[in-house]
This record gives sequence, structure tokens and C-alpha cells, in this order.
Amino acid sequence: MSRASDIKDLSALADVATGARPAHVICLGLSALDQVWRVDRLFAGGSEKIRAAGYGTLGGGMAANASVAVARLGASVAFWGRAGNDAAGHEMKSAFVAEGVDVENFRLFEEGRSSVSGIIVDSLGERQIVNFRGVYPDAADWLPLDAVARASSVLADPRWVDGAAALFRQARAHGVATVLDGDMADAEVFERLLPLTDHAVFSEPALASFAGSATGESLAALARFGCRVIAVTRGEAGVSWYEDGRLHRQAAFAVDVVDTTGAGDVFHGAYALAIGVGLDVRDAMAFSAATAAMKCGHAGGRNGIPTINECLAFMRTKP
Repeated sequence: MSRASDIKDLSALADVATGARPAHVICLGLSALDQVWRVDRLFAGGSEKIRAAGYGTLGGGMAANASVAVARLGASVAFWGRAGNDAAGHEMKSAFVAEGVDVENFRLFEEGRSSVSGIIVDSLGERQIVNFRGVYPDAADWLPLDAVARASSVLADPRWVDGAAALFRQARAHGVATVLDGDMADAEVFERLLPLTDHAVFSEPALASFAGSATGESLAALARFGCRVIAVTRGEAGVSWYEDGRLHRQAAFAVDVVDTTGAGDVFHGAYALAIGVGLDVRDAMAFSAATAAMKCGHAGGRNGIPTINECLAFMRTKP
């Protein structure tokens, strides 16, 4: 899929890059403020203190990072979510605006508390994360669901279940593709959202937790929910998915990894865009894997996200 002779299958994305093909993605879910420490090694367990070689603060969150990925790739994107009317909430909102993400429906609640994450990243790019998910109302009755009819695709993570369910129902009513970022969540969350999902893309830990394992057999078993595609991202082992009664695999693109933070989020944003402009699943998986790989060559959850043209050029150079 990465050979130059195959790139013609991604022409719809090239049209997005030139502006010949409009695309708009709605991303709903978690926005967090990430505080990142860079260390030589991760915590080994127990009580210990380690020294940081660097520190920074930046926006994060699954659907939030996905929305930034869509914007960097060159498409129109809106982020729908919640935060507190506090310093962290305003910092996140400003970061979205700087990236060109529509934040009209990123609501800062007066009595809310924003989500904040602490992340340590080692010299190999692996990380450990602790997250405070924030405090805000669950109700989704304020969302402008009429706007869904004009979207190319919609994406949600599992952190705001009422919002995701409302978004996905409206998308289904208008024939708009729904993409679920299957990160760690309680089983009842997936049991509620999967029947509304066209493309469910799990992380390995989340799939193992929900289905009992992260094997191909587990992917096939989840077909009972009626999703068109059930997938699992496996880091350097690529991505596997179940579609039309068969298991498929896309290899990862080889890069010198600096930081894997946000790689899965970037994959999901790229995938939602690719599906939204009509790519078939195999091409969408290849494009998303390449986008995520390019991000991993840079420190930070959002640094290194390429444009569409940069990603297509990268794919042409890879064997």
C-alpha cells in the first residue's frame, strides 16, 4: 500500500489538500491539558523519585488530539466537548483556535473542572499517564445536532457517553459515517455505543479489557454489534481489523520513535477524515498508520502531525 503505484487510490485525499474536495469532521469527547515530563526511564513501581530532563504543558485528550490532526491534515473540523471555566479550559480553547479548530461547541462550564493529565515519557518514547477526567454536566441537549447532516464523518471517544450517543444517532439518521475511538472504558459504555458505530478502532488494552483478549478472534466476536469495521491498533505491530467476515492487517510504517503520546488519537483523526472522503477501509488504514508514524518521530502529542501532502510523500518513500 505504501508503493508509489498504489498512491492513486488516495486521490480523494489529494483533492482535500488542494481544496477541490471539501471535507468536514466533527470530533466529540475529551479535551485535557497535558503536563509532560521527559525522563530517562519510566517508574519501575513502588515509592521512588526520578529526575526530569524536560517539562512542558500542552493540549491533549483523545478526540481533541484527533481534531487537531484533522486540522493539520488540511480539512475543516469542529471539536464538541466540555471543560471548566478555569485556566486549563481557557488554555485548551486557545490552543484549538490556534490550530484552526472550530470551538463554538467546546463549552466551558462555570461550575466545572477541566481534565488535566500528567505524562512521563522515557528516552525510547514510551509513556505513563495519569488523568483527572474533569467534572461537568453529562447532558448533551445543548449540542447543535442539525449540523451533523453537513459533516463528512463524525468521531467520538468514550469519555462523554451521552454526547457520543446523541452524535452517533444523528449521524446514522443522515447516513454520515461514525468512528469510535475505543480507548479504555467500562463495558457498558461500549455496549451502548457499538450498536451506533460504523467503524470501531480499539487500542490493544481496551480491546483486551472489553473482549477478554486482543486477538483476531475477539475482533470477529464483536461483529455481533453490527459495526462495519472492528479494528485494533497495535503500535509497532500495525493495525488489524475485521470487515466483511475476514481479518485484515496493515503493517506499521518504520520510523525512529521519539514519543508515542497521541499516536492513537492521530490515527483516529486521520481515519475519520479518510473514511469521510470515501476511501476504502484498507487505504484509510494505510493513510492513518502513516500519519500516526510521522507524529511518533516528534516529541509531544500534537507535534509532527503532517499535512496530507507530507503524508502522501512519506508513504511513497516507504517500502
